[in-house]
Amino acid sequence: MRQVVLDTETTGIDPRQGHRVIEIGAVELVDREITEGRYQQYLNPGRSSDPEALRVHGIRDDFLADQPDFADIVEDFLAFLGDAELIIHNAPFDLAFLNAELERVGRPALQNPVRDTLVEARRRHPGQKNDLDALCRRYGVDNSRRQQHGALLDCEILAEVYLRMSGGQLGMRLAADREAQGPSVAEEGQAGAPFQAHAQAADRRRPLRLRRADAAELAAHEAYLRGLGGKALWREESPGEQT
Repeated sequence: MRQVVLDTETTGIDPRQGHRVIEIGAVELVDREITEGRYQQYLNPGRSSDPEALRVHGIRDDFLADQPDFADIVEDFLAFLGDAELIIHNAPFDLAFLNAELERVGRPALQNPVRDTLVEARRRHPGQKNDLDALCRRYGVDNSRRQQHGALLDCEILAEVYLRMSGGQLGMRLAADREAQGPSVAEEGQAGAPFQAHAQAADRRRPLRLRRADAAELAAHEAYLRGLGGKALWREESPGEQT
């Protein structure tokens, strides 16, 4: 199964107000493995970024002035996506911008299946913060490079978050870390609190060990029951039951 983690950076928050895409990033996953497949493209939006958007992504207008228009890269972009399932955090935002760009160049809207990790995170963690930074803390994903938002960097981080949040990979990674580094890998200050919580949950799922009473313990229990006196119901055999 091929999936593509997708993200954009934009000049503002609403394409209906003329805001444009200024960066597209994408990371390929095949059978839940992150591949070397990457797509990144800066774009000339033909307008300035809003001050608030600029504070988020830090991509300056003078840098974007030399970048291509969306029309110049649309074929390569769509070829990279193919028919893959798209993994997007807050999908309506990015899809609205990308489909607006496609409409400008006379192309139909994206028809790929979409998995929204924000929706999934809210389902799994109701009432908690579920932005990308919060999910990194929760699932032990290193986001130290994320001083400002960047489409490709955010895709690389989201790919790790998605794999851990959607199961399977987390347990295997924890087991590998424990084998390589010893049991302290899940302690605070090494793998961090999110890893510790998941490691403890994994421990609770291990099969219980059955410990049978030895002869001395059985004799002590029998003596205790005799000391209770009377006829104990639990010592009677059920009809048809054999000891």
